[in-house]
Amino acid sequence: MTASAYGSWPSDVSARQLSVAGVRLSEPRYDGDDLYWLQGRPAEAGRTALLRRRDGVVAEVAPGVSARSRVHEYGGGAWDARGGVVVISSDPSGVVLAVRADGVRPLTPEGRGWRFADLRVFPALGIVLAVREDHSGPGEPVNTLVALRLGGMNSDGGAVVAAGADFYACPELSRDGRLAWMQWNHPAMPWDSCQIRVGRLGVSSNGAVVDSEQLVAGGPDESAVHPLWRGSELLFSSDRSGFWELYGWAGGAVEQLTRGEVDLVEPFWVFGRRPFAVTGSGEVIVRPRVDGRSAPMLVTQDGYRPLSEGIVDCDSLDAAGDRVVALAQFADAPSAIVELRDGVLSTVDASSATTLDPDAVSVAEAVTWQGEAGQVHGWFYAPRTAVVEPGEGGVDGSAPIEPGEPRPAELPPMIVISHGGPTAFSTGGFNLAVQFWTTRGFAVLDVNYSGSSGYGRAYRDRLQGQWGVLDVSDCIAGALALAEAGRVDGQRLAIRGGSAGGYTTLQALTTSTVFAAGCSYYGIGDLAAMASDTHKFESRYLDGLIGPWPEASELYAERSPINHVDALDCPMLILQGADDKVVPPNQAETMAAAVAAKGLDAELIVFDGEGHGFRKSETIERAVEAELAFYARTFGFAQP
Repeated sequence: MTASAYGSWPSDVSARQLSVAGVRLSEPRYDGDDLYWLQGRPAEAGRTALLRRRDGVVAEVAPGVSARSRVHEYGGGAWDARGGVVVISSDPSGVVLAVRADGVRPLTPEGRGWRFADLRVFPALGIVLAVREDHSGPGEPVNTLVALRLGGMNSDGGAVVAAGADFYACPELSRDGRLAWMQWNHPAMPWDSCQIRVGRLGVSSNGAVVDSEQLVAGGPDESAVHPLWRGSELLFSSDRSGFWELYGWAGGAVEQLTRGEVDLVEPFWVFGRRPFAVTGSGEVIVRPRVDGRSAPMLVTQDGYRPLSEGIVDCDSLDAAGDRVVALAQFADAPSAIVELRDGVLSTVDASSATTLDPDAVSVAEAVTWQGEAGQVHGWFYAPRTAVVEPGEGGVDGSAPIEPGEPRPAELPPMIVISHGGPTAFSTGGFNLAVQFWTTRGFAVLDVNYSGSSGYGRAYRDRLQGQWGVLDVSDCIAGALALAEAGRVDGQRLAIRGGSAGGYTTLQALTTSTVFAAGCSYYGIGDLAAMASDTHKFESRYLDGLIGPWPEASELYAERSPINHVDALDCPMLILQGADDKVVPPNQAETMAAAVAAKGLDAELIVFDGEGHGFRKSETIERAVEAELAFYARTFGFAQP
């Protein structure tokens, strides 16, 4: 093998592969013997196709239709199937479609300002339960639970069965007609405070109504989420113990069913995710997150029993009989929809057909370091290649070097990733986007900073009132710890992130000199602008992360990167969607103009037709190529 400098290694992972070789898989669920799942296709302008496997044959349910909801802007829960009847929230119109053997027909009119999510179809009752977000009136949209008539056009938007709260989710109907759901109110986010309520659903020719409503769980300091019926028992998850454990409710009494002191669910950002499932025999399948990883496990009297080996993370569980389906991640291969049966794992659909030489795959290494508020977690990916040797006597970063030991002539540059949310989390599963960098000679540190989920409520609550402070210091401390250990070049550290992670990136660049470059994907530059100009779901989010608006306006100004460009002394790349409603484009434009006015390298690329998160293949490809060129320019290596 020939020698080559870090960053300039030839790689088998191209920007084109990232944009078209992979699909976004989500929401696998059964309807009897049929298995359904969603496939997001960047090559089709980001369209989300609903697939069905029936009698071993896979086909698209409604060819040409994009199954996507825009409720809360993040969407999810855009389809359901029961008894062979399928309902879909179609994008971009928002019209709910019913798909039967005799064809496709609309259930809701277009152009009324209604959006629907968390669909649940009940052919025997002739209704579809859904969360409706009404944008037809002035002010912020109104969220309700509604029942749509399955037999005709719902010109009224459906019969309202629950109203009055700011937000609703997860309508689940028992066999005996009891309806359970989640609800929460401003200024809380659902992971801060959320209730589960139950009422009896009555359906008649005049519509539907819920009576005998009662509270099951949840309160000011309790997040109770994801109701699911197991016969007459209601299962749900609550963090009243400090972790999102499993509980059961029957006959008015709540019983804690697991005591592992680990989170079984994650913050409710999108609809449609199902963190646990019930088998035909009544057993419960969960995915406890232990040391940052999760896998499908059976709840037992003694704890949990793994269902399969090799899965390092999973999402969206469902069961039918003795079959379990999940969206699974692996350490060294792309994520996939998998089925588990009698301990045997079979792949239904893989997110990518791309395979790498095993010697070129960088497997996530769990790392911890000390932050201002305690121990911090992250995933370290060392640069790996099967093609060249690191030039200039460099090391591959796979073994730590103690401080004070002689260092090789070259150490790899490192990209620090700050995830979005900020209460989201990063998994240690194989990610082709990470391998894009490691196969070129970059090290990557993916930080689960204070505030990330998966480590209990206390870790999540660290960020209350501290956003823009602890997340930033945790990223800085992680970068410095790896540089001090001799695993990466402390002079060539970059930070990147999207959305909330983009804010952490911008804040890190304007409050420290640790990073030599930064790349923000639709990041927040002006907190005050976000507090006064964002969508309903997050309109009060900053009350907890920063402080109430406008009472804490001085704190908002202090923690807004746009107000501290004078402290910036490194180049920056800003990538933004023109149709972003979560972080409006004017924030990116204002930030880029301020950086350029200071005479620094500030590149802004705005992509038409993209919102908060890029979906089109041409956008993904151009963005990654621009980022690679930006690092090559900044760190002074030749692009292969």
